[in-house]
Amino acid sequence: MTKLTRAAIAACALSLACSKRTPPPAADAPVPPPAATTTMAPDAAAKTADAAPSPSNVILLSIDSLRADMPWAGYERPIAPRLTALHAKSVAYSRAYSTSSFTSKSIPGLLTGRYPSELARTGSFFTKYLLPADFVCSSLATEGIPCVGGHAHAYFGKGQSGFEYGFRDWQLVKGIAFDYQTDPYVTSDKLTPLAIEMLGDAAAKAGSAPFFAWFHYMDPHDEYKTHTESPHFGKRPRDLYDEEVFFTDLWIGKLLDWVDAQPWAARTTIIVTADHGEAFGEHGLTRHAHELYEELVRVPLFVHAPGLTPRVIDTPRGHADLAPTFLELLGAKPIAALRGTSLVSELRGGTAAPREVICDLPEDEYNERRRALIHERTKLIAFGNDVRFALYDLEADPKESEDLIRKRPELADEMRRRYKDASKQITDVAPSGGIPKHDN
Repeated sequence: MTKLTRAAIAACALSLACSKRTPPPAADAPVPPPAATTTMAPDAAAKTADAAPSPSNVILLSIDSLRADMPWAGYERPIAPRLTALHAKSVAYSRAYSTSSFTSKSIPGLLTGRYPSELARTGSFFTKYLLPADFVCSSLATEGIPCVGGHAHAYFGKGQSGFEYGFRDWQLVKGIAFDYQTDPYVTSDKLTPLAIEMLGDAAAKAGSAPFFAWFHYMDPHDEYKTHTESPHFGKRPRDLYDEEVFFTDLWIGKLLDWVDAQPWAARTTIIVTADHGEAFGEHGLTRHAHELYEELVRVPLFVHAPGLTPRVIDTPRGHADLAPTFLELLGAKPIAALRGTSLVSELRGGTAAPREVICDLPEDEYNERRRALIHERTKLIAFGNDVRFALYDLEADPKESEDLIRKRPELADEMRRRYKDASKQITDVAPSGGIPKHDN
């Protein structure tokens, strides 16, 4: 096998994030258009502000490759009954965005509250982050707030990514090797027992003090596999993906049942999201990485805690907002360097004021730089080092099929100005060792 073939396999059949360009087939279920807002008016919110427990334990459940078009957003197949039930009891964001379009660039948005372009890191596709101080759990550790994490891919192993910085307890399910070519494992049935074990230990050691726990479920990621526990929808990629989602949902449901039975459940916040989406033919793409279109970066996000009034907020929000949210829920000190804004006030009934969302994909060995700005219903994507732009009206054109960059020059000028102002706030850091190149 030539070096070029190995590189192509690593880029396009990889174990954590891969996008393969193909002629675009008809999409089975496109990401639905933005829903009408149900955010409370300021006066109503002030009168009915929720009283969720604080400080609170925080359990973050992230699901690899989970698209925004789930049953709670109108998808016709009942592929996630347990998460759908939890969503109905949660404060949910209908227009939530991951930081980037594949795992090694999107997870840092969750764990640092910053963008990957501004973090010390390597230039490889499977990026390693280099400074423990960039990660929120390092700060939590200094305050005596424990972080625990359980995972199901060897890229999450200690020393591979840096995601483990600051975690007191960090474990992988057993029997996983780091295979750059594929992700052949079925792991939800192994991760849930591990999560229960780790949570039981964390709660026992913490006593009445809060803890942070994070579990990342991998099974919706390709390879898409069939499961005897799941309904069988067909043999197309989306059919098998839906089986994977059902299987993952089944095992997350077992974890939720266990948490609900614990004495500390009444002071625990559960946050559900995805590290990125997944493409099934939109824009000629399958799987993920490389681009920042809606099917790749728009993700589920909902928050459940005792005392929170369920509702839907359709103001755009990004994963950079989650790290400051974790800090506030845990009763920890704020960190000035974080890019996002805590969601706690609006979770408890406050107004969700509009603000811009950034998606960031720095250059690496297989990706050209991309950066996007979402302002209300409008989205600007910058290609390369801002050499070309695309502009979309997400309300009129949720599939991003019509580029308005030349058709709406005044809007294009306004969005480029907003984009440049936002980019000035991001100090780009060159990756350590440069960007690897592969020989032919």
